[in-house]
Parts: sequence; C-alpha cells; structure tokens
Amino acid sequence: MRCVGFSTGALAFRDFRRALRMLADTDACAIELSALRQEELAPLVAELDNLDLRKFDYIAFHAPSSIEHPFEPLAIELLQRVAVHNWPIVVHPDAIHTPREWAHFGNLLCIENMDKRKPVGQTAEDLGTIFDQFPDASFCFDIGHARQVDPTMSEAIAILHRFQSRLKQLHVSEVNAQSKHDPLSLESMIAISRVSRLIPPNVPAILESRVEEECIDEEIRNALSALNPEGLLAIAGD
Repeated sequence: MRCVGFSTGALAFRDFRRALRMLADTDACAIELSALRQEELAPLVAELDNLDLRKFDYIAFHAPSSIEHPFEPLAIELLQRVAVHNWPIVVHPDAIHTPREWAHFGNLLCIENMDKRKPVGQTAEDLGTIFDQFPDASFCFDIGHARQVDPTMSEAIAILHRFQSRLKQLHVSEVNAQSKHDPLSLESMIAISRVSRLIPPNVPAILESRVEEECIDEEIRNALSALNPEGLLAIAGD
C-alpha cells in the first residue's frame, strides 16, 4: 500500500510539535516537516534531533515557500543541516535566486510544480527549463496545483509523462480558487484518479489538506482511494 501522511504545516499553523502529536495515533506513515515561512526555518531545524519520528517510514522537509534574496545564504546553510538526514527538501522554484548554490543538494533538492499565483513552474515546459538547471534534482508533484492550473488534467498528464523518472513524492489536496489547500472532494478525487496510473505505487503522498484531528484518517483513506488506479473510477461511474 502507498505510504501516506501529512504536512505539519497543514495540520497546525506554525506548530510542528502539535502536528506530530495529532499524527501519533493515526494511520499516517509519512511526514513532511514544514517551514513555509522564513521565520519558521531556524526554530524547526534547531529541533530536528529532538523530534521522535520513528513512526514514519518516509520523512521530507519543506523549505520556505518564499525566500528573500538576502536570506538565501542562511536558508541554504540551515537546509544543509536537513540534508545530513538524507531527507528530500521540497523547494518552490521561485524561491531559488542563486541556482549554483542549490545544485549541491543533488537529488535531495525536490522541485515542486506551482499553482496559479507563482510566475514559474506551472507547466511541463516550464519545469523542463528548471530541471535543465538542476539535472540531479528530484520532483514533488503537487496534484492540486496541477488541477488548479488545468482542470482537464491534461497538463498534469504531460508533467507526469515527462518527469515521472524524477518523482520523489506527491502533494495531495484540493486547491481552491484562492490557492488554499482544502480537504479532498469527490471531484478532486476523480481528477486525481485520472492520473494515478502514471504514479508508481512506491511514491509517498503528503497530504496538505487542512483538516481537524478527528478527520486525519478519513482524509488518508480518501487519498488512497483517489490514488488507486482501479477503484474510484468504477465507483464514480467515470
């Protein structure tokens, strides 16, 4: 079965310890430690060795989604302390100002495709230009972003065909018109199922859905159904 878990930032705003407590008794087997804002990065990195992550088979780290140019050297220095754990580091392409300084992360640098708000990284063609700069980088495919950019999922299919070999992890949620991450609806689950055959079953899924603690396992079950190449389409009659 695919390994599915949550982003700490989705569950508990600015409180990774609370998010870990919320996941303690759930079916989650994956975790993404999230420092989506610059000011969250140093405190989270400082606590990495004190966190009990034994529950999780897959661990990733999300770098700040926006990095100011003067902060970039410190961000890279801090993320080097993440890299020693051999965890993928998810990075938004527009947060990178000095590509040569990021290239040394190799395949731990996990580039994510973007939503409508961002100036780069939305299409297969655009991602190709980015990966030309980082030939060793891996790929975090955000299905919700891809669906927001193109609800027909044609661009999602193009992205997966082109970059499947780089695929390290998924981001899964419903992304609304304001680019916020909502729980999965039936419509979003059907959209995900249309591309699920292009996603190898060993690729872990990180949920970014904003849900209450009592809904965590239900959201995991919904994601597993959506990512099943067989079941959901038959149920939906699609």
